Amino acid sequence: MPVMVDGNDFIHWIGRDMSIKILMCLEDPSDLVRVSAVSRLWRQFVIENGLSKQLCLRMLPEMSSLAGAIEINNMMETEEVQSSNMERKILEKNHRVYAYLAQGLTSSMRTACIARAISASSTDNYPEETIDNTLDPRDRIRHSASYWSSEGEMDPSIPESLVYKLIANLCVVTEIHVQPFQAYFQFGHPIYSAKAVRFRMGHQMYPMERGGDAANDPAAGFDSLEDQYIWTYTSPEFPMAQENRLQKFKLPEPALCIGGILQIELLGRVQKQEMDGLYYICVSHVQVVGRPLSEAFDVEIHDPSGKFTLKYFHRGYQCQSPVVAPEGLGADTASWMQSDARSIEQIIERFLGAAAEDDSDDDYLPTL
Repeated sequence: MPVMVDGNDFIHWIGRDMSIKILMCLEDPSDLVRVSAVSRLWRQFVIENGLSKQLCLRMLPEMSSLAGAIEINNMMETEEVQSSNMERKILEKNHRVYAYLAQGLTSSMRTACIARAISASSTDNYPEETIDNTLDPRDRIRHSASYWSSEGEMDPSIPESLVYKLIANLCVVTEIHVQPFQAYFQFGHPIYSAKAVRFRMGHQMYPMERGGDAANDPAAGFDSLEDQYIWTYTSPEFPMAQENRLQKFKLPEPALCIGGILQIELLGRVQKQEMDGLYYICVSHVQVVGRPLSEAFDVEIHDPSGKFTLKYFHRGYQCQSPVVAPEGLGADTASWMQSDARSIEQIIERFLGAAAEDDSDDDYLPTL
């Protein structure tokens, strides 16, 4: 029940501005959803003041380039709909989208956020030393070495880069792990690391044609690859040790990758190959640690400035992973969730509805 002071609701008693300041002190997005479930009045207050959106932007400043929020398969997409309460419906829609988005950020951390390799700035022996080898944590496969190698250079300052596609177009990245390759088959077992690494995230400028990835074209040049992407995030430089281990580079703050493209810049060379006197960089394995947002979300990039539209597949989203019912719920509920591939909203509404039946003090059914 709402907190009452001298017979008045707490929000009315302290005023709008102070209430907003208090509620924006919340750090867990789930707490704001719980606030909106206290009563109709509190839910109305959260919606009308756009608190879910404010919390998202505070957690992820990169979302400031958001051009709009769309609910797919929702009648509110139709601009021709005329209604006196259209503004109210838009506010409710935005609240729903940002509430689910904020909750999506609290999913468990994953250490395998790379979907596939896209391209390398150079490759010494293609396809034996392709960038695809960096997706496998093993440095030997069927008695053969598994790694990516750059072309050799006389100048040790010449950089290299590796480009990957992440598993989601919206992904909160916290760490990138890179393991240099140790050439166990060469005299002295040299390690071909870089002097430093830097990371960039962004999106494609132009859609790639199907099957046209530069990773499959050894003749693709670095300049042409640079022209394909717009980078919305650049990390500071991190020194790399010349050691044969998975080196972990933690970003200063979690970064939102909008567009699902990650570039690893390998800056400077430290190891010269004895047989030809050239400097190389070799990488055995790459990992990206982060939180991919729910598959219910996607983005549509509008222009090179980075403006984009957040798309939320409200009704049509289908759960792709097995759904496990929370402890205490019967097997029939788990079966209902899994067999029909229910949407997130339907699952939440069912749980909330069950809880509301036990609440004899208020017939209000809290919803997002």
